[in-house]
Amino acid sequence: MNQDRSTIFEFLEFLSEPVWTAQPHDADRFLVHQRKNLHRARLTLQHKAWSIGQFFEFLIHRYQGDIQALTGCVVTQPIDEHNRPTRADQGMIRVPPSDEEVETLFGGWRDSLSSVRKYRTAARDYLAASLWRRAGLRIQETYMLDIRDWRRDLGDYGKLHVRFGKGSRGRGPKPRLVPAINQVAVLLDWWMTDVRHQFGDDWTAPDAPLLPGERRDPHTGYCKRVCDQSLRDGLTFATQSWLPGWDKRLTPHTLRHYCASSLYARGMDLKAIQEILGHSWLSTTTRYIHVHSEHVERAWETANRRVAARLGTTEER
Repeated sequence: MNQDRSTIFEFLEFLSEPVWTAQPHDADRFLVHQRKNLHRARLTLQHKAWSIGQFFEFLIHRYQGDIQALTGCVVTQPIDEHNRPTRADQGMIRVPPSDEEVETLFGGWRDSLSSVRKYRTAARDYLAASLWRRAGLRIQETYMLDIRDWRRDLGDYGKLHVRFGKGSRGRGPKPRLVPAINQVAVLLDWWMTDVRHQFGDDWTAPDAPLLPGERRDPHTGYCKRVCDQSLRDGLTFATQSWLPGWDKRLTPHTLRHYCASSLYARGMDLKAIQEILGHSWLSTTTRYIHVHSEHVERAWETANRRVAARLGTTEER
């Protein structure tokens, strides 16, 4: 994976010594530098440590003998039980905003599109955030979509072919088809009909990006693909403008949690939500479901009414 390779090169540049000389104290210094000097998030730190550890496992098992014969040095695993970060997301709950707050944000955002100075990029950022909110896409899955990935011909609503879904570590992307339910089809039809062609004449090219940037790729002639930071900035600006109480708290991943929670609240079963989000395990999906405090009480009352209707008795008190 590209992120794994960049982490390895980053570590080697920090090390300034041959890779086979790395020791646990070098990894200690690298991780401390990442956290204290570069202010990396704990989850980012965890992924970097995993990438380094996985690379050295490969090096030790595959090339340990060759390296020792050539250099006399025994390769050591620099990520050990003392500096290996535990799961950074344990104990952290991304409780999404309420339905009313989300409607306030997207209602204000939508109404502003007709008067903004840069309509096409504002519409693009709105579409991306809508895909996080309504289809639960990850940010990378969003900006990696191409024109051909919107399959209006599949099913009653059409489907998005998410080719770069997050797979298990080391197994590459995990593609999936996401039904364009929850108004996603309406949004994509609007995008392809009214907006996408304003970026350039590549809107009919199957391999052109669905969500483009403002510059052209000199090699393909197509619009360049929008970067993740531009989409994050669009959400940040909208949140500051129409939902300031969530400033610096609302992220693309939080909207992914909102999508799962809202679909569940509307009656969709967990297995279907798992398929939409692209999770390998149902237990992962359950951590994305956040329900209001009265949800249990409402479920209890509903169950009692069903039992009472079936037995022809009064409700249990």
